[in-house]
Amino acid sequence: MSDGKKHDITAAKEMEFPEGSVIVADRGYMDFSWLYTLNKQKNFFVVRCRENVKLDLVERPFNKPLGSKSNVQVDWEGYFSLYKSKKDYPNKIRMVQIWDENEQVYIELLTNNFSWTASTIEELYKRRWSIESFFKEIKTHLKIKSFVGTSINAVLVQIWTALITILLLKSLQRAAKHTWHLSNLIAFIRLNLFVKINLQKWLDKPFLDDTENQKPPTIQWQMF
Repeated sequence: MSDGKKHDITAAKEMEFPEGSVIVADRGYMDFSWLYTLNKQKNFFVVRCRENVKLDLVERPFNKPLGSKSNVQVDWEGYFSLYKSKKDYPNKIRMVQIWDENEQVYIELLTNNFSWTASTIEELYKRRWSIESFFKEIKTHLKIKSFVGTSINAVLVQIWTALITILLLKSLQRAAKHTWHLSNLIAFIRLNLFVKINLQKWLDKPFLDDTENQKPPTIQWQMF
């Protein structure tokens, strides 16, 4: 727990990882001395590279499997070029470039692992992004930015409650036959929170008209 003013990389340097850990991070953790520490501790990292980083690279052999959905473009290895970065991280480094379909940009990923396939490195970064999206959904839909209480216990209780809530909502979203957008599902549940309904039936067909379950009226012919 901190006051929120501590930089991400400062907090990361205080963390201890068991040998063989895999650390996947965004550009905010692009600190050469920290990466070198992870390397010396025999841990692996996959970190998105900043645009202003200079490297001397040579291309590695890379064969994209036929029919693969991988967006890997190039696989390189080499060393940092500038004196300061080379001093902080003197070892060889690997860079994998992937194409981001959503943002329409190229992303360069740095790693100290030379045995993984390039598509494995790509998949690791995708998993990191899905975790970030998960926390973004919590902040967007559950108003976690403001806290009811300010003590450590109150803050932790609210965070854990938000985590449990978002997991329940996502499980409902996955169980439903109807294609729910998460924000719509949350809005509809808020509206129907105190309405007695069959939850699974409502999740599957939220716009079901009550008359659908009624038997058709019996037609009685007139006698002449």
